Amino acid sequence: MRDEHPCAGSGQTDALYLVDDGETMFIAVDDTDSRTGNCTTFVATEIIRELDDLDLIGNPRLVRLNPAVPWKTRGNASLVLQMGKGCGNKKKIGEISGRDIFSFETLEKEPDAEEILRRVIPAVLKNRSDGAESGIVVSETRPDPSLYWSGVRTILTKDKVDRELERISARTYTEEGGLGLIGAACGMAWMPGDSTYELIAYRDRKRWGTERTVAPCSIREMDAKFERTFNSWEERTEKVTMVPSTPCPVLYGLRGDKEEELPEAAGAIVSEDPERWIVFLTNQGTDDHIISEPTELIAGRSYRLPGTVSGRARRMKGGHVFIDVGTEFGEITCGAYEPSKEFRMLFDHLIPGDAIEVLGELRSEPRTLNAEKVLVTDLAHDRTRSNPSCPKCGKNMKSAGKGQGYRCRECRTRAKEPEIQEEARSLAPGWYEPPAAARRHLSKPLKRMNAEQPVEFVRYE
Repeated sequence: MRDEHPCAGSGQTDALYLVDDGETMFIAVDDTDSRTGNCTTFVATEIIRELDDLDLIGNPRLVRLNPAVPWKTRGNASLVLQMGKGCGNKKKIGEISGRDIFSFETLEKEPDAEEILRRVIPAVLKNRSDGAESGIVVSETRPDPSLYWSGVRTILTKDKVDRELERISARTYTEEGGLGLIGAACGMAWMPGDSTYELIAYRDRKRWGTERTVAPCSIREMDAKFERTFNSWEERTEKVTMVPSTPCPVLYGLRGDKEEELPEAAGAIVSEDPERWIVFLTNQGTDDHIISEPTELIAGRSYRLPGTVSGRARRMKGGHVFIDVGTEFGEITCGAYEPSKEFRMLFDHLIPGDAIEVLGELRSEPRTLNAEKVLVTDLAHDRTRSNPSCPKCGKNMKSAGKGQGYRCRECRTRAKEPEIQEEARSLAPGWYEPPAAARRHLSKPLKRMNAEQPVEFVRYE
């Protein structure tokens, strides 16, 4: 955080800055925003500003949790900071009001937990939305990592989280019902495996709620130049996907796999001047929420289900498209919704017998698997049967009766079997995904999977 430190090294390192053992202080916050405004990531920057006598150890963490939680605001994200007296190599990870923000690789001394909580509470209260069930957790010890996997894949009760926080002797603070403690504790329990980064730029406070000034062409050029960024621009629809539409403090969020690339990429974006920016370590784009090889299906969770298409697609009012798939759990209805645009055309082209795997959230009512991504593994033969043609006159023969084949009424010729014609498929095996604007934060884009969609559909409307 501070520009100089008596223990700081002068070199930079490409290593992932993490201190998961030994002395450090974890600070986690969740549920400070609303569906229409504020942003918990902004609160994290305010905490950094408040604790300016301490150092960040590694990047702040933006941890997305189960997107099916019914009481979520928007992206269901918790924020986690590790702070103390830093030592060793440092790197610049942001700026706040013109001041460089650094993070350190190692820790020299941990702060006092009670003092940290006392200082963090006002920063949260000042920046939370009315009615938000905010939760703050401060702890020298992280919760068991299994709590993260429960939080990203299931719906947890507060009682279970309270017991784990009591076990690790965490200090906590809540507002309203305090559901934010669930997300804060689960985010603190995250042990990064597959992970990504997001550089979030924030607007000057006096601009909040006004139209954002960002040049779309500059984002398109940035996206083409910096290949390790993702979900910034959708070429198929020529649409910017990294700029929010809500009246929140965020100017844009630039995601990528290479942390060191993001500040340079952000510099290529033509926009209003951000008041601050920070690079977060995240679990976004990892598919951590997907349960593979499930033993049961429970609504409010997300699954990867293999199966065989059992019926043709049905288009419903509002532009939604549904298809039935036979699975080991019986027939499941899968949905592709209007915001996914041309992705819905995949369902239109599927036929009975096609083998697919659908990744998505299982909704309870109506019971539907909402498709986030689909793998087509095998295509059935699309064959049509028709009455054979008469070899003499060329006219179609008529049925001679059940089990008696066909005959031409004029020429008296006969045939035993119908004509079978193989129709060409306008589909190919491979992965299919919605445009970037319709993807969930946690969904792993094909770009990160080193995969390309084999067929690009013409725009739906």
